[in-house]
Amino acid sequence: MDISIVIPVYNRPDEIKELLESLLISDYSKEYEIVIVEDGSSINCKEEVEKFKDKLNISYYFKENTGPGDSRNYGMKLAKGDYFIIFDSDCIIPKQYLSEVEKELTANYVDCFGGSDAALDSFSDIQKAINFTMTSFLTTGGIRGGSEKLTKFQPRSFNMGISKKAFKDSNGFGNIHPGEDPDLTIRLWKLGYETRLFPKAFVYHKRRIDWDKFSVQVTKFGKARPILNSWYPEYSKLTFFFPTLFILGFSAALFLFLFGFQLPIICYAFYFLLLLVAATIQNKSFKIGFLSLIAVSKQFFGYGRGFLESYIKVIILKQKPEVAFPELFFIVKS
Repeated sequence: MDISIVIPVYNRPDEIKELLESLLISDYSKEYEIVIVEDGSSINCKEEVEKFKDKLNISYYFKENTGPGDSRNYGMKLAKGDYFIIFDSDCIIPKQYLSEVEKELTANYVDCFGGSDAALDSFSDIQKAINFTMTSFLTTGGIRGGSEKLTKFQPRSFNMGISKKAFKDSNGFGNIHPGEDPDLTIRLWKLGYETRLFPKAFVYHKRRIDWDKFSVQVTKFGKARPILNSWYPEYSKLTFFFPTLFILGFSAALFLFLFGFQLPIICYAFYFLLLLVAATIQNKSFKIGFLSLIAVSKQFFGYGRGFLESYIKVIILKQKPEVAFPELFFIVKS
């Protein structure tokens, strides 16, 4: 099959440089193309892309800002391959990635797959702490940590593959962000397509965000989930409520502690101790273990608060998602 790699980018020329450099050392021997879609950036990456044109089969397109989902669709419409692989610009690709994808597709073809993410030793301590939070089975990042069934996996668009046929039948990504990837996955399931996790097709996901940006990001994740539940109630899971229940339970534990009831707060303390030990061992660093506690706290409280707000507005009060949370929707001109 002919593979096209599609990468949307917004004001991140340095990230594109690192991503393309990683593809230069790929052990994949077959031809493939790379499609870069500049999503209305004020700081574009065209100059960086030009440096790789004699080394990689690469094309560059600039369009107005309509969000990452529409930019991926734009790139897939222009791509020449019959199978598309989508990366976020903040990913670094292991040299064996494409070979592992081909092995999986040859052994057991599927029209849509997803891969996991990992951290490089060169990442900052905060990036490693956030990576732990977003991948560990002990947190809400457990989906990427492997808690989901391999054959019923919801791919995430930072590391995702989709056939040209599945893209055309589904019309690709919608205009919600975040949440565009589970939305696409569910629509593919309803069309009869299967999805699967490719365990060995992982990427190094740099996530160049600070604490404040991380809090905003996970809060948006929380807001998006009840919207998706309202669209596809048959795919709602009890686990989606856990972060909200966690923060409500923590508030109740603090209240009870003031009146001498210590067991609930001790349970929370034990959980955070478990996180500290797991993150410290995984990263071989107590500092990263401690930073992971901050990251997990921001993840739970941000996601839980966003979920609760969205659940009240969208599920209980029946507000239109686009009216309740306009910041989650890009306007795409037809």
